[in-house]
Amino acid sequence: MELASKLKELSQKITTLKEQIETEEATKTAFVLPFIDLLGYDIFNPTEVIPEFTADIGLKKGEKVDYAIIENKVPILIIECKHWKEDLNTHNSQLFRYFHASKSRFALLTNGIEYKFFTDLEETNKMDEKPFLEFDITKLKEPVINEVVKFHKTKFDVNQIVNNASSLKYSKEIKKIFNSQLIEPENDFVRFFSSRVYSGRQTERVLEQFKELVSKSINQLISEKVNERLHNALNKEEEKLVEESIEHEEKNEKIVTTEEEMEAYRIVVAILRKKIPIERIAIRDTQSYFGVLLDDNNRKPLCRFHFNGKTKYLGVFDANKKEIREKIATIDDIYKFDSKLLETINYYEEFLKEKIS
Repeated sequence: MELASKLKELSQKITTLKEQIETEEATKTAFVLPFIDLLGYDIFNPTEVIPEFTADIGLKKGEKVDYAIIENKVPILIIECKHWKEDLNTHNSQLFRYFHASKSRFALLTNGIEYKFFTDLEETNKMDEKPFLEFDITKLKEPVINEVVKFHKTKFDVNQIVNNASSLKYSKEIKKIFNSQLIEPENDFVRFFSSRVYSGRQTERVLEQFKELVSKSINQLISEKVNERLHNALNKEEEKLVEESIEHEEKNEKIVTTEEEMEAYRIVVAILRKKIPIERIAIRDTQSYFGVLLDDNNRKPLCRFHFNGKTKYLGVFDANKKEIREKIATIDDIYKFDSKLLETINYYEEFLKEKIS
């Protein structure tokens, strides 16, 4: 996905440059505008991206939000920017006012590193207090990237994002609550479990005893589930390797090395051993030809046998490693090309000398 790679590039850029960014304007230029740009909007086109967008509030005129992304002359996303070192939690109220005035369904509060997307799930045209999507661009995760994609110009669909926003927002809040209960469970949370396994009175003393037990049991269950998933993943990987191994074996079974090819190889060895040790002569049989190599290196072919068809050919190589097929009647005809085979070794040795010198 192109957007994913662009987000990761921006993430790396921000991590590298942030200490050199000293002002809010520099934050906008170096971090926020590139983010808007990768969403597919032309930051230099005022019909798509308006800087200092006017969001007059009642009698208070001249209120401006940093950027507004426009579609059909209507703002679809307003963006308020702060310096990258600023805490965004102190600026929600300002964006809240802009949201009501702009009529946009989405608002983004960002310092170029943290991004908080808001909408109006709880009351129409009134920005929710909590964002439905928030992330740190320097710590991107795949699920977050999938949500950011929905804001791309080519994908933007108000209804789809709003419908999904509800799920995102409440799911995030549930996770937060559940996480806090794992650390320090409240009595109601403990009672939910203790009342199902303990028939006595749910006194403070009983709940206190169950607190540690509930926390320990749930954390243990989560650990077991994680281990189970890891085990299943490893098993799948092992199965994949076995399948690949079987496939490789089946493929190799199609390659049949004939006695005639081995006899031809022995003739080639008899010729080449005049110049090089036998250990340096290797073979590589394939479905289309039987290859003889120098030092078991595919880039150093010495010759090839093409014996699968009606006509036999001996493949020899010139100084440019170009194969020249010579027709032979019997494998004994290989002896006729002994000088050519020995010459091939010279090519590699001369090349080696040039490289050393």
